[in-house]
Amino acid sequence: MSEPDADRARDGSVPLSATHLSAITLSVNGRSRRLEIDPRTSLLDALREHLRLSGTKKGCDHGQCGACTVLVNGRRVNSCLTLAVMRQDDEIVTIEGMGRPGDLSPMQAAFVERDGFQCGYCTPGQICSAVGMLGEVAAGWPSHATADVSSARIELTDEELRERMSGNICRCAAYPNIAAAIRDVAAHGDLAADGAGHVGAGHAAKGGPE
Repeated sequence: MSEPDADRARDGSVPLSATHLSAITLSVNGRSRRLEIDPRTSLLDALREHLRLSGTKKGCDHGQCGACTVLVNGRRVNSCLTLAVMRQDDEIVTIEGMGRPGDLSPMQAAFVERDGFQCGYCTPGQICSAVGMLGEVAAGWPSHATADVSSARIELTDEELRERMSGNICRCAAYPNIAAAIRDVAAHGDLAADGAGHVGAGHAAKGGPE
């Protein structure tokens, strides 16, 4: 594309079809999904607008609220801050891949049991982040609140939990119930059944173009 054409594409004066599209394949919730998208498309927009996986929420779109958190190779990622074309070799799990009605993942079930949500907008990101966070704790990764960073075992104190989940904002202020739900999962050792390990043929997200 010539420089003038590129300038017009950026300011919206030429249609998207005139810009270069990238053919990519994403592994999402255990399924391979083929897309042709603008290479500037964020993973968040690819999930919501192209794959119709609307459980991942768009909040601030600047990585500040955590509503768009998904798991990428088991680690939590703000999907608004990464490009879809960068994630072709990764395993992506969204809230749709965690479980389904009648077969919830342990973290989803704990959020329901502990009433860890009100409006529910931030809940998918909270759940994905909580699963990723417990994986970090299990791996012995310290945080800013960790008292002894040399210890192989990290105690999930109130301060530790709040620090690790501070990137996920709940405007309804359901934080005490969210913390209780996370503690329930941590106490019962249910982490292994959550996240990517919970995705199977029965949990593959439906809908959206291949």
